[in-house]
Amino acid sequence: MDAAANNPATVPEQNNGSATDLVVLGLGYVGLPLAAEAVSSGLRVTGFDVSDRVVDGLNQAISHVDDLSSDDVAMMLDQGFSATTDPACLATARTIVICVPTPLSAEGGPDLGAVTSAAKAIAAYLTPGTLVILESTTYPGTTDEVVRPLLEESGLVAGSDFHLAFSPERIDPGNPTFGVANTPKVVGGLTEACGEAAASFYGRFVETVVRARGTREAEMAKLLENTYRHVNIALVNEMAIFCQELGVDLWDSIAAAATKPFGFQAFYPGPGVGGHCIPIDPNYLSYKVKTLGYPFRFVELAQEINGRMPSYVMQRAQELLNESGLALSRSKVLLLGVTYKADIADQRESPARPVARKLAAKGATLTYHDPHVESWQVDGVDVPRSTDLEQALAEADLTILLTDHSDYRPKLLSEYARLLLDTRGVLRRSEPEETAIAAGVPTQERRRIQREGLQVL
Repeated sequence: MDAAANNPATVPEQNNGSATDLVVLGLGYVGLPLAAEAVSSGLRVTGFDVSDRVVDGLNQAISHVDDLSSDDVAMMLDQGFSATTDPACLATARTIVICVPTPLSAEGGPDLGAVTSAAKAIAAYLTPGTLVILESTTYPGTTDEVVRPLLEESGLVAGSDFHLAFSPERIDPGNPTFGVANTPKVVGGLTEACGEAAASFYGRFVETVVRARGTREAEMAKLLENTYRHVNIALVNEMAIFCQELGVDLWDSIAAAATKPFGFQAFYPGPGVGGHCIPIDPNYLSYKVKTLGYPFRFVELAQEINGRMPSYVMQRAQELLNESGLALSRSKVLLLGVTYKADIADQRESPARPVARKLAAKGATLTYHDPHVESWQVDGVDVPRSTDLEQALAEADLTILLTDHSDYRPKLLSEYARLLLDTRGVLRRSEPEETAIAAGVPTQERRRIQREGLQVL
């Protein structure tokens, strides 16, 4: 019997004058920007993390995430923020938001170890009237089936004694346009009152709050967003492979299709998928579907296609070298960009590492250049870093552009690289042709490559 559903009593309000408005569990790429936005709105915020390095750094105004500078952290501290490794901070929290990692296990399913540890820590200090929100990405049912029972070990009942909700994080590291405040926030409560409490909380510093029917619907919304991207990226990645064989310029075709004002959204091929969402989140959904006895064929196919892109990059690199009379096993290969997206330092699930692994296995001598990464390893082996980009391009037998950092300008690449495989379409982003302008086609994808030895994936 569901105690919360059968007890219409209102969750009691906390009456503690020394209460902290918010405690954020997990001070990474999701938790720290959330804490910063809440602090800037005037809330009293404490950050909790199990890492002494992270906590000590933040308390010394040292940022470890791309979206916040150390000056930003210093401003947070001036406004009353503090970080701690002591879970006792949870005892006086009005609202607790869980922003801990949810990686994949060795078996490929979700690893909820950090979530369950967080829930157990909260249960030890949970008081009546507290609002607990899970933001960590997971499969539908986690809030109700995993987090709720652990919190109720406190003796309090979710929906009756305290509020419980799920709100998927929508952090896009390095995005200069959308952040916590102006990205619509989806919330789903265990009960109607829980949803109202969560919406009221986020409404204090987020411009638009979107109410989902419940926690499962909010959990599914996050997986739907990223599975949609995963599947569509797989579609263009597969098209890139056979368009190369057909002699079709896929980048030009995408640009032409993108002129349609309805029914189409442009996705672009690349060396694989990276980051904390797309390579991981669809696996949570696939895992949950499999527990019902069904295969999730769309996701499984997308995983297969995107997972083989590093091998395809190596194949194209080998062909490009062979056309110039060079063998991969005796070539110097420069990798441009080893982070998972442009102009940030985040390397999570970057396709650069499997590409490098495959090239090294074929005997290539590797170096890398990345303005955001000072040292880089593949399978525990240091890959030498080049700091002089022009010299590195000139000395390499082959350059493979894996991340489209703004440093990698088309003119520079064209002038200095002997051979170049561009997996991100950077070479198509120079000044457009007049015909493309007249046609109104997205021009950054329409430029032609001017000399031999330069190829786009």
